[in-house]
Amino acid sequence: MEPMKTKTLAEVYLKQGHIQEAYEILKTLAEKDPGNLEIRERLRELGGRLGVAPPSINRSVRSREKELQTLGNWLMNIQNRKKK
Repeated sequence: MEPMKTKTLAEVYLKQGHIQEAYEILKTLAEKDPGNLEIRERLRELGGRLGVAPPSINRSVRSREKELQTLGNWLMNIQNRKKK
């Protein structure tokens, strides 16, 4: 069974000296949450230590539009609840 990939597990690997494993976990997390600046910064740092360029992780225009639509829906729901 493969361990659950989390920032905490990446930090544990890093403290144990397993930089490559930590890097791979953070890379996976960055792909799932490309807007997470903390993870992306940590990837840059570890990539420098490993001598590799950080992966290019781009947020697609479509995912950005979907996020904005979701936030707009949340705002509308909150405003409707306040009216009640």
